[in-house]
Amino acid sequence: MQQHLQNKKGLVQSVFDQVYNKYDLMNDFMSLGVHRFWKKSLINMMKPSLNKKLVDVACGTGDIGKLYLDNTSKNEKITCIDPNEGMINQGKQKLSNYNNIEWIISSAEKLPLPDNTFDFYTISFGLRNTKNLDKAISEAYRVLKPGGRYLCLEFSKIQNSNLDFIYRNYSKLIPIIGQFVVGEKEPYEYLIKSIEQFINQEELIELMENNNFKKCSYRNFSGGIVSIHSGWKF
Repeated sequence: MQQHLQNKKGLVQSVFDQVYNKYDLMNDFMSLGVHRFWKKSLINMMKPSLNKKLVDVACGTGDIGKLYLDNTSKNEKITCIDPNEGMINQGKQKLSNYNNIEWIISSAEKLPLPDNTFDFYTISFGLRNTKNLDKAISEAYRVLKPGGRYLCLEFSKIQNSNLDFIYRNYSKLIPIIGQFVVGEKEPYEYLIKSIEQFINQEELIELMENNNFKKCSYRNFSGGIVSIHSGWKF
């Protein structure tokens, strides 16, 4: 499933080239810090344990990887992947005390990883930025072991009309916040458009099932502002 906005040449790369050095700060501003709760909720759903292999795709500056290691052991080895070199470098600096993270620059649609390798695949606020949803999801399936679990945290569709009205009006402020914090508003205009155009919860379930995942489900958080989708490779 192709995404029109993300297939504009160089657009997504340009967006993250402009924001990577203040990515974490802007996430706190935009979500009022709630993104930290959402990410912890993903880890809680995962229930990580020792000697399980994690690949975190579209890892940004490594928030999910850090939470995973803090909830298991800093001696665990994990793999963090992002298409943006600047974002990876920010992650390396931020998590310099974690010496067992393998950092790879790659898109979600073509992972330089062997088949049947990982127990967990996570992608947080990254699926929406891929050019082809089917390719990204099928790659997740390929690199997971049989019995492995796919977890996707992503902006979704709000279920309550009153909350939706408030959120849509708040969203109009985000480019203004971006201009103030980062000095750029265009990346955050893209952010709002990409959220508006992204598929809903049930459509993502269907895509996951079409790419062979089983026992697919999702949980809404913050009224559906985000959802966490889960699926298993059997």
